[in-house]
Amino acid sequence: MNTLQLAWRYLRSRPLATALNALMLTLGFAAMAFVFAARDQIGHAFTRDLAGIDVVVGAKGSPLQLIMAGVFHLDVPPGNILLSDVETLRQHPQVRQIIPLSLGDNLAGYRIVGTTHDYVTHYGASVARGRLWDQPLEAVLGAQVAHATRLDVGDSFVGIHGLGAGGHAHDDTPYVVTGILAPCGCVLDRLVLTSTESVWKVHDDLHGYEDMTEAERADLQAEREITMALIRYSTPLAAVTFPRFVNTSTPMQAAAPAQEITRLLTLLSAGTQVLQGFGITLLLVAGLSVFVALWSAVQERQADLAMLRMLGASPHQTVRLLVSEALILALPSAFAGTVMAQGLLMAMQRWLPPGAGSLVQAWHWTPTLTWIPVTALAVAVLASALPAWRAWRLDVLTLLNRS
Repeated sequence: MNTLQLAWRYLRSRPLATALNALMLTLGFAAMAFVFAARDQIGHAFTRDLAGIDVVVGAKGSPLQLIMAGVFHLDVPPGNILLSDVETLRQHPQVRQIIPLSLGDNLAGYRIVGTTHDYVTHYGASVARGRLWDQPLEAVLGAQVAHATRLDVGDSFVGIHGLGAGGHAHDDTPYVVTGILAPCGCVLDRLVLTSTESVWKVHDDLHGYEDMTEAERADLQAEREITMALIRYSTPLAAVTFPRFVNTSTPMQAAAPAQEITRLLTLLSAGTQVLQGFGITLLLVAGLSVFVALWSAVQERQADLAMLRMLGASPHQTVRLLVSEALILALPSAFAGTVMAQGLLMAMQRWLPPGAGSLVQAWHWTPTLTWIPVTALAVAVLASALPAWRAWRLDVLTLLNRS
């Protein structure tokens, strides 16, 4: 007996019930797969981009805002800080390295960041084509930026004022692309990198630097600002004392990335738990519906099952018939749900701003998605267990005498 073929014919004999059960299972698996994939990818992105950054120093304000703007480049920074204050911190015995960041402009929504070569080295990125910048108004594009803008080495572009598209274009100070970074799977993929002096020069020209007197230029140099600084400690003990020193003894604030991101993920977990609970509820209802359908099928097909037994089918084969029906419903629904979840991730990726779209990727397998087919098998087995037991215990002789 071809068990799978017979099980499929039984399901086709009840098209409406089969379609409804498959739809409910698909929606449940889609909700679970979406939560698993989005949670894993965002958590991995946060962990990857935070690696090696002990504290972020910037203007006073929201610590989480400072982290989101300085590490992930997903928020607006609270303000600027004096370069002289940062240089003072560089002399602190607990500071091992300082990477300055200067924000203010963008290219097609991707942020232009003034920094040093240490920023590239920190993430272990390499240049795929060209070279890193050597002088002001030279820029290096992250892999995602280069793909989105179609710019290549030697091309020119102008920055747009502000951190989002639609601002004033700095037409008088174009950048020249000197290099394209190889994909690193990190925040650098979605950034345009240049020197800090480039950011200063663009805005100096905007404010009439050429028309300033020598005294005004000297004052400007003394009041140079950057947006924030990423700091690595020279000793683990600095995690206890350094942020307090910055927050109480300087006009700046220090935010510990690990602490702030833990708070953020705690807030986000409430929403993911609701969506995950919704998916589990759908699966439970769908599993119950499959159970009821199979239980009713055993009652309706008692004569058929008795005939199969009389023709030589063993009790094991009748059990496999019912389990096969549940598997035919559950496994394709799990696959369809996973595909639907990837479609939702693709829509989410397009909905997010250019700089945030790489946090989630469609068609990217994460380890927790393995639980989707495992859950499908569990639902199929549990839903068919009692109906299969009932089919096993059917009294064939009694049923044949009744018919």
